[in-house]
Amino acid sequence: MSAIVKAADRFVETEIDGEIVLMRLADGDFYSLRDSGHAIWQAIDGLRDRDALLAALAADYEAPRAQLATDLDAFLADLRDAGLLARG
Repeated sequence: MSAIVKAADRFVETEIDGEIVLMRLADGDFYSLRDSGHAIWQAIDGLRDRDALLAALAADYEAPRAQLATDLDAFLADLRDAGLLARG
């Protein structure tokens, strides 16, 4: 699998009180990332693929791996649909 990469030229981000707020530059839409979304976003470093992200989540959260995988895949799909991840 290939590394998951943020589309850094398509958004700006800031962290406020443990929440990451992203603004998509194309239209000014805002996205709020907390809890596991925050953890996943921070783990997307351009080096890790989906399996490495899943392993990081499994190390941090006490949940069935299958459930983590389902939630991770849905979250990554949402980020891709929003144009916040590079296609690849």
